[in-house]
Amino acid sequence: MAEEAVRVHQLEKRYGSFVAVNRISFAVKRGEIFGFLGPNGAGKSTTIRMLCGILEPSGGSGWVDGLDLRTQTEQIKSRIGYMSQRFSLYEDLTVEENIDFFGGIYGLPAARRKERKEWVLEMADLVGQRRTRTGLLPAGWKQRLALGCALLHQPPILFLDEPTAGVDPLSRRRFWDLIYDLSARQVTVFITTHYLEEAEYCDRLALIHKGEVVACGPPHQLKALFLPEGVLEVRADKLPEILEEVERLPSVREVALFGDALRVMVKEAEAAAAEIGELLARRSSGPFGLERIAPTLEDVFVSLLQRMGGGQLPAAEEER
Repeated sequence: MAEEAVRVHQLEKRYGSFVAVNRISFAVKRGEIFGFLGPNGAGKSTTIRMLCGILEPSGGSGWVDGLDLRTQTEQIKSRIGYMSQRFSLYEDLTVEENIDFFGGIYGLPAARRKERKEWVLEMADLVGQRRTRTGLLPAGWKQRLALGCALLHQPPILFLDEPTAGVDPLSRRRFWDLIYDLSARQVTVFITTHYLEEAEYCDRLALIHKGEVVACGPPHQLKALFLPEGVLEVRADKLPEILEEVERLPSVREVALFGDALRVMVKEAEAAAAEIGELLARRSSGPFGLERIAPTLEDVFVSLLQRMGGGQLPAAEEER
């Protein structure tokens, strides 16, 4: 367990008859960027709150930095940084006052607090905004400040719950640059997100749906395992009309409509291309396009959810 920052086994959270998190198991390596990916309501925030010692598990076991989730919650809180989904700083305080306040909460000595405050201001690119009221900052700057406050006491493990929700793409990219820098310094980053493009930046992912982990592994491994033949992109007129016909082709697994194109998950790429090409030649009244493309994590997730109703899924990575 020394090489693991987090390990959970059969972790569960119930609210009466409702199961929010259903006996999940996974491990996170030290210094790793570990993504917890799933739609809203999948159980991401509930899981992260259990790992931070905020919620008590209903069942199972878990360890954070070698500390037991059930018996050592206070010690866990001193070893982690936590940035909640909702902005949690005081908007009526200035940037500097917020940093001072959280430095006091973490019990940093005065000299150390001053040193860490300057680090946060530099890291978040807020040196020139130290006396600005926090509520006046743009969303991306607020998120960087919240990240800095979570890191004041230099925790070895950082939990980020939907940290880039509602921020612009440029701010999101800047935020991820900070995450990469932390990982390079051997800080373990556990991040929940429903942005599929962000999940590509993680070292490994756990895909969660309705409280269950349905797959776990590096992004490239998940794509290779669940969509080994790649994806065919189809562009033509009358796409909604031919979607069901494409779904019925023998070489096709799943079909999804993405904007003005069909994304077709296939069993065998060459056979599927031939069958779809023949169908388009018969049904399309204008020019059409058919191209084999690399799958995205969105394709993987769509494929996984559609397969869940039809039988067992292969295991992307076994967690022992």
